[in-house]
Amino acid sequence: MKKIGFLSFGHWSDTPHSRTRTAGDALTQAIDLAVAAEELGADGAYFRVHHFARQLASPFPLLAAIGARTERIEIGTGVIDMRYENPMYMAEDAGAADLISAGRLQLGISRGSPEQVIDGWRYFGYRPGEGDTEADMARKHAEVLLTVLEGDGFAQPEPRPMFPNPPGLLRVEPHSPGLRERIWWGAGSNGTAVWAARQGMNLMSSTLKNDEGGAPFHVQQAEQIRAFRKAWTEAGWPREPRVSVSRSIFALTSDLDHAYFGDDSDSTDKIGYLDADTRAVFGRTYAAEPDVLVGQLAEDEAIAEADTLLLTVPNQLGVDYNTHLLDDILTHVAPALGWR
Repeated sequence: MKKIGFLSFGHWSDTPHSRTRTAGDALTQAIDLAVAAEELGADGAYFRVHHFARQLASPFPLLAAIGARTERIEIGTGVIDMRYENPMYMAEDAGAADLISAGRLQLGISRGSPEQVIDGWRYFGYRPGEGDTEADMARKHAEVLLTVLEGDGFAQPEPRPMFPNPPGLLRVEPHSPGLRERIWWGAGSNGTAVWAARQGMNLMSSTLKNDEGGAPFHVQQAEQIRAFRKAWTEAGWPREPRVSVSRSIFALTSDLDHAYFGDDSDSTDKIGYLDADTRAVFGRTYAAEPDVLVGQLAEDEAIAEADTLLLTVPNQLGVDYNTHLLDDILTHVAPALGWR
């Protein structure tokens, strides 16, 4: 039985056709959409994080606000760029958001993607160590975060503190038990998926990945998931991992749906370059009548391999329209995929 949620990039633009004109619009509408998704029965509300862009960038205030307004739905990120993060401060923020939501935080992190500015993480005060790449720096930040989230004390207490301390070494507070098992790594390649498994993180795979062999996107992504699960078993972790994939899926049930997405009905995979050396395959958009979608999605090998499906939403079309999109998928398509 699959979980189905939405993934929003939180764009805003002051243009005539956008219903999300400001950063304030993007944030408040994100909360409203999460509330509406929970009322529809969806399982998750996830948000992408980009810096130096007119998109959502500071996830923890948003996640905490959604946690306070909802009761059941998972709340998460897909993903936070760890090149920009202080893992100690991040552990405090994540712990607080998780406690506010009563343990519903699903935190997707990664080494990041191409950004709006050159080496943006330098403006946040971070630089790779000698001999390290920016990817190495991101993974080291992630490893510190994972260690801190274990909840063990590591800091020597002040002998004359302002407030009484518990005995022993101190840990970052607030600590939220169980959050360590709800960290996901956004993997762009088979190798990073294997690394994530060895670290005991769940796998989050997007609508693109490094092209490793030339097969269709969904086939390559399914291979990535199988490599992850194999590495997880070999690492000996005691629990079952979770795996999510993201898709752009639109059920065409109205004239407006056809106007917005009808031209995507013949969409195919695309090839592009993330940088000068990284060739990537981008997954197709699914746009069709619900019965046609069911048949198309049944042939998607990666959806079959994953336990969680995240639907990318065009947030600038507004809360009401995105609620309609989610409702159509959950009502007319999701049951055939094993949901509920």
